[in-house]
Amino acid sequence: MKRFIAASLASLVLVVACQKVPITGRNQLMLINSKELLPMSFTSYKEVLDTSKVLRSGAQVDMVKRAGQRIKKSVEDYLIANNYSQVLEGFQWEFNVIENKTVNAWCMPGGKVVFYTGILPLCRDETGVAVVMGHEVSHAIASHGAERMSQGLLAQGALTAGQVGLGVAMANKPRETQNIWMGLYGLAAPTAASVGYILPNSRNQESEADRLGLTFMAMAGYDPRVAVEFWQRMAQASNGQKPPEWLSTHPADNTRVSNLQKLMPNAVALYKKSTGRK
Repeated sequence: MKRFIAASLASLVLVVACQKVPITGRNQLMLINSKELLPMSFTSYKEVLDTSKVLRSGAQVDMVKRAGQRIKKSVEDYLIANNYSQVLEGFQWEFNVIENKTVNAWCMPGGKVVFYTGILPLCRDETGVAVVMGHEVSHAIASHGAERMSQGLLAQGALTAGQVGLGVAMANKPRETQNIWMGLYGLAAPTAASVGYILPNSRNQESEADRLGLTFMAMAGYDPRVAVEFWQRMAQASNGQKPPEWLSTHPADNTRVSNLQKLMPNAVALYKKSTGRK
């Protein structure tokens, strides 16, 4: 009987703790409020900047900040027009470039963006930067950080039936909760639970960020067709060294490109509308 009650409570929590992602309408598990992550995000972001070589000026910095502001505006315009403005509550947008050979960029909850200089040659120009910017910002807009934290907390037993909230998880299992947060940005090794459940869901989030990113860059006046070219360059740059798709948080390159091509007609239509082109 106790097991039945526990299972019923767990099912109820899963039903109640669901929300829909803007644009895609996908239901996502949300055992913690995305706004709960903002203090942790802002602290972590500052720590990264304080321990890195942040570029303060130059053509690369100007390009990243310009693309960031344009994507930011398109995100805000879309969310306000579609009654999703609450998603942006607590956001403190920031765009920085760090001198580092790592081919990567990321956006923490609350709009905290970092581009490593290692990815800029693959971007080539501002439109290429917009591809990456749109994708990374979309993770924050879709609350993917809170979703993955929720999945990880559930898998690690940091939250049990009837429990929700980051504070509860920190009280139950502080080390595991901190490790899950670190894992969002590749600072922790995958566990058996992440390979079986969290990683496949992360791949879904990556594909979702591709879709949202195309929308936001097109609305900002950047040609979305460049996204296919960029991800093809990324595939070539990896030289086949990526892990198999089942052990990766990202979809395989051919999967990603195929999905982008299917989404392209709608994205191009948005781009033409935003630029007045025919």
